[in-house]
Amino acid sequence: MRSTRPLRALLAAVTTVVAAAGLTALGGGTAQAATPLPNRVFAPYFEAWTGESPAALSAQSGAKHLTMAFLQTATKGSCTPYWNGDTSMPIAAATFGADIKTMQARGGDVIPSFGGYTADTTGTEIADSCTDVNQIADAYEKVLTTYDVTRLDMDIEVDSLDNSAGIDRRNKAIKVLQDRAAASGRTLEISYTLPTTTGGLASSGLAVLKNAVANGARVDVVNLMTFDYYDNAVHDMAKDTQTAAQGLYNQLAKLYPAKTATQLWGMIGITEMIGVDDFGPAETFTLANARTVYDWAVGKGINTLSFWALQRDNGACPGGAAADHCSGIAQNTWDFSHVFAPFTGGTTTPTDDFSVTTGPTSGTVTAGASATTTVSTAVTAGSAQSLNLTASGLPAGVTASFAPASVTAGGSSTLTLATGASAVSGTYRITVTAAGPAAAHTATYDLTVTGGTTQCTAAPWAKATTYTGGQQVSHQGHTWKAKWWTLGEEPGTTGQWGVWQDLGAC
Repeated sequence: MRSTRPLRALLAAVTTVVAAAGLTALGGGTAQAATPLPNRVFAPYFEAWTGESPAALSAQSGAKHLTMAFLQTATKGSCTPYWNGDTSMPIAAATFGADIKTMQARGGDVIPSFGGYTADTTGTEIADSCTDVNQIADAYEKVLTTYDVTRLDMDIEVDSLDNSAGIDRRNKAIKVLQDRAAASGRTLEISYTLPTTTGGLASSGLAVLKNAVANGARVDVVNLMTFDYYDNAVHDMAKDTQTAAQGLYNQLAKLYPAKTATQLWGMIGITEMIGVDDFGPAETFTLANARTVYDWAVGKGINTLSFWALQRDNGACPGGAAADHCSGIAQNTWDFSHVFAPFTGGTTTPTDDFSVTTGPTSGTVTAGASATTTVSTAVTAGSAQSLNLTASGLPAGVTASFAPASVTAGGSSTLTLATGASAVSGTYRITVTAAGPAAAHTATYDLTVTGGTTQCTAAPWAKATTYTGGQQVSHQGHTWKAKWWTLGEEPGTTGQWGVWQDLGAC
């Protein structure tokens, strides 16, 4: 996936050589504890560099499974991967271990992903960086056993697609890892995340899979990045997803002629970029697109549905460009997650489970005042568990408090939403999350604020109006300032160095 995040760790890393014989977990007693992923799984990407808790966002969004981005070496030439290439985030239980265990206890899991745009353009994708196949396999194994997961993802794009030596080493290392897993009876899946055209893989992506076949490396899922086409064409992003996947199906049918149609569709994964992608508004994936893709994915029986990225699933920057923290379109927090979450199949109900509701489910308040609702919980299976309550999706100028902040399932709490005088008038969907050790559930409350500040004070942008430097306009929920004379150039489409400076949401 693309991310403009710079490398956070540029210090020299100490190469750690771990003999394969010393990594005993694949053959050890805990290897069989890992639970295979469902045969249909929704696993959006989680941006691991933000400092946020994957378990908390999993609970809030309803996405039980996450694809964790990304693992890479700190420097080119190293054989030691870190989260985000950051030497302060090693592959260890202390880094995300507690979060992953919490998610697994709730019936979910994570898919650690190696590579990504930054790694693939800096030589720090591990198979590009490390020239020892066994050390690459050892690194994969360490991730697999440290976090007790069953699938590893290889996100290969841009420069890594042209590194034939790295491609060959990677597939050889995957084969080594698969042989170790088979010898110990451990479940292991490998997915490849690759860029695509609207008609299937380009020749460079297809070459990665051909090399895997040549090396005897089993590829369980091929995950298409159905965005960032950069072809200056008109796009229906949902239709393009379908034609890209059909093209991949045709390519896989030639690579794996013994597989049935059901098996081939079951090898396919799709990753969307929700909202505005890196190319710009011409490639915008909408909520209507998401509903279309969901129905299509269920009908075809594909394996994986995902998007970039969980932290973007909110409407904090409507009318904006692609960003890591928001979608660039008007939406409620977690709208895309709620559309895709039912895709996951084959999960089981927790032994100890509960429900959560709000009552009333909506309210209207004048800016400066407060609204309250009762958060009620009930035991639906097993024993009552202790639940922590949180609220997300709060707009600027609104704060939330619970009394009490934790309850035992069956109990209730009062949620108070306090608004400041500067709160912006509008209706906002607040997500209430109740999270326990074995499950997490959400409920919603629609808060309408009246008498607050207006959305935008500058005059709306007009295509036929000439603007000079310093003049401000409002457009798609943001205030924009002209840097110089302009006519007909739409705010939000001219890029960072263009005529319009984004002054933020209004």
